[in-house]
Amino acid sequence: MNVDDLLPLPPAVFHILVALAPGPAHGYAIMKDVKLRTTGHLRLGPGTLYGSIKRMLEQGLIEEVRARPGSPEDDERRRYYRLTRLGRRAAEAESARLAEILRQAKAHGLLPQRG
Repeated sequence: MNVDDLLPLPPAVFHILVALAPGPAHGYAIMKDVKLRTTGHLRLGPGTLYGSIKRMLEQGLIEEVRARPGSPEDDERRRYYRLTRLGRRAAEAESARLAEILRQAKAHGLLPQRG
């Protein structure tokens, strides 16, 4: 699949990819990460999260991890996910696309000046 065909990524998909960039995580950890990184502005409910995960698995953006972490807090019912190469490329392409939009907004005086 061509990454350009996936852009722009839906916000939920992009945030899930960002949450998985450091390494594998289960659904609840992804929800907490997104809420924390967006200071509560984006809260992925279970329907949105798992619907997005299902589509992302089908598109090859993420894959389920079979190996379990050796953590005492781990619950055997949890499913862990990680980025695929395509998923990382899609996240990088979307990041570049958003950076360009922000560059243009700044050039047109739409971002507050720091200082």
